Amino acid sequence: MWKLKTGEGGLWLTTTNDHVGRQYWEFDPGAGTPEERAEVERLRAEFTKNRFRVKQSSDLLMKLQLTKENRSGPIPAPSKVKETEEITKEAVTNTLRRALIYFSMQQSHNGFWPAENAGPLFFLPPLVLILYVMGSVDQVLGPEYKKEIIRYAYNHQNEDGGWGFHILGPSTMFGTALNYIALRLLGEGLDGDESAMARARQWILNHGGLVAIPSWGKFWVAVLGLYEWSGCNPVPPEMLLLPKSFPFYPGNMLCYCRLVYIPMAYLYGRKFVGPKTDLIQSLRKELHTEPYDQIDWNRARNTLAKEDVYYPHPLAQDILWGFLHHVAEPIANRWPFTKMREKALKLAMEHIHYEDENSRYFCIGCVEKLLCMLAVWVEDPKSEANKFHLGRIPDYLWIAEDGLKFQSFGSQMWDVGFIIQAYLSSNLIEEFLPTLRRAHDFVKASQVCQNPSGDFAKMGRHISKGAWTFSTQDHGWQVSDCTGEGLKVSLLFSLMPTELVGEKIETQRFYDAVNVILSLQSKNGGFPAWESQRTFSWVEVMLV
Repeated sequence: MWKLKTGEGGLWLTTTNDHVGRQYWEFDPGAGTPEERAEVERLRAEFTKNRFRVKQSSDLLMKLQLTKENRSGPIPAPSKVKETEEITKEAVTNTLRRALIYFSMQQSHNGFWPAENAGPLFFLPPLVLILYVMGSVDQVLGPEYKKEIIRYAYNHQNEDGGWGFHILGPSTMFGTALNYIALRLLGEGLDGDESAMARARQWILNHGGLVAIPSWGKFWVAVLGLYEWSGCNPVPPEMLLLPKSFPFYPGNMLCYCRLVYIPMAYLYGRKFVGPKTDLIQSLRKELHTEPYDQIDWNRARNTLAKEDVYYPHPLAQDILWGFLHHVAEPIANRWPFTKMREKALKLAMEHIHYEDENSRYFCIGCVEKLLCMLAVWVEDPKSEANKFHLGRIPDYLWIAEDGLKFQSFGSQMWDVGFIIQAYLSSNLIEEFLPTLRRAHDFVKASQVCQNPSGDFAKMGRHISKGAWTFSTQDHGWQVSDCTGEGLKVSLLFSLMPTELVGEKIETQRFYDAVNVILSLQSKNGGFPAWESQRTFSWVEVMLV
């Protein structure tokens, strides 16, 4: 049976606050009574039965565990109000008390409320793909993990045989191709799960084949060896050699764009391709509508299934891609310009290692995590950095009744900030002081206490000392609104007696939080989430 663990460490993990806020799942074959195991199977069967009507899981496996571990006094009977009766204060208070008692039972001993933060269907397949390339599928994903990944994929397959961009979306080439490939890499056959695989393959072929996958998909399947790098629009690492004042310098990009671009540029610059196994050769035949050696890769660069077109390429972007592909890239691969590429690749790895170390190998999010992990492995498969990356994978995995999913990252601090305010808004504070005290301890332990290491401005980072992140202190990335909510609840707790909710945060830490928030304000008065604006709006118009 699967067990949720919180606040515990493990091999190849580093931490700044003794792992406060950490959440991960572990399979224990001896856990649970026969009745509990039967209930888990019933919940799974119910989800599968109703999967086309209710597509979002309800975290029932977590709730079963936490409700058992955090038993409290009896929950009052519900107040029943007939349609003709007046709603009384007593009925409302009783209803609120029942909700808060139940909610307190879902709190972890660390003071936060564990939760899933997933839904996109392009998060999990690249994990399987990368582990396959690294030869680490069996090392990282045991039989029970594979079983739950497969369950999740089939549970969220649409009735037309495809998969969407996210669990509520219509089928896209991006979602369908990546999930089909992941299932095949995990051992599913061409006729797996009562023709589900056959229907998925037919959807792909009917919509133009694998060449019609969008840019991120082209990147992943090029790495796997199902597509040629010449069919990808360039991601030149030389951009890192541009002056910082240049609008297109990666350090001026939004952090999410920057930290996708840099490892992608490294892997593109290396033109890395995984091993061409028999399964890869088979997938080439399964997913393309013409023989692999006859595909026009130049044309494929801009081939895209209509289901995946959210916004057409602007002409300026197509001209830029064409110039980079036909002119800049051939030059970059000739001496003496190869020396410039090697310099750029070395600089890219410096940025990747810096991000890894300062985020304790979480990276800013799950997409960036996988890209950085692969880049580190390509650089040196036996490095300690690679081991640290593998050690963090469980922090991104989440189990529910619909299977195993890959989270964007945790939402621990974000959730706690609002939950505390809900409790404090009631007139029932005295009844839930232990819950509030634990939550206060979590908030205090989650504030970032230092800036990124070294010359962080050179590495494109902003100050973070005094901030709160979206998830945990170990993640390390400042967020303006999370810092605002963390500051707000800390101030509210500081007005309450310390014997009830614990010691308040030191005064200097309040100032540090205000300093981070003010530092993030843009010229127009607004507050971006992660970093203040660094470049011009016309750059976005040209590149998006």
